[in-house]
Order: sequence, then structure tokens, then C-alpha cells
Amino acid sequence: MLFCPNCSNLLLIENEGGQMFFCQSCPYQYAIQSRHTTRKLLHRKEVDDVLGGAKAWENVDSTEVTCPKCEHTKAYFMVIQIRSADEPSSIFYKCCNDECQHQWREG
Repeated sequence: MLFCPNCSNLLLIENEGGQMFFCQSCPYQYAIQSRHTTRKLLHRKEVDDVLGGAKAWENVDSTEVTCPKCEHTKAYFMVIQIRSADEPSSIFYKCCNDECQHQWREG
């Protein structure tokens, strides 16, 4: 984005008769001589584990449910209310297979 040096409004691109930037508020125009690109990499912030991390799974019960990833027949589960009180609770599962440890949810 480029801004007008006279009135500080956002410059728009005009394609008719050659490409140029122009201001809608004042008569400023800037002819585009060459292609100009810049790239800014997005650095994502660290996200906290909303389920409480590995410690949250220490004292949970297991149930008979099939893991969608490895087909193991047992998984740990937690029931958490993540939406408003009038909505049903969500059930979070974690596969009991030590090699898989896949996590998924229902609801």
C-alpha cells in the first residue's frame, strides 16, 4: 500500500493509459516504472494448549472407542464444556496406544 504524500490518503491503481497510482482526493499521480514486490514473513505466536497440556491427561478414564488413525480400541477421554451452558459438552479423546497418541473430539 502506498499513501499520498500530499493528503495521506490511500493511493489507488489506474490501469487505463499505463499503470499509475492516483489519489482520489487531490490531483497527485505517480507513474509505475517497474514491478515492486515485498514480502513480510508472519511469525506466529506460541499458542497455549487449551486442554491443559500433558498434565491434563494424567488422571482421566479410558473407554472403548476406536481411534480414527490407528484403529486401536481404547482411548482416554475428557468431557469439557467449551461453549455456552445451553449447548452440549464436548468429549475429547486421546488414543491409549503409546505409538499413536492421536487426539480428536466429538461434539
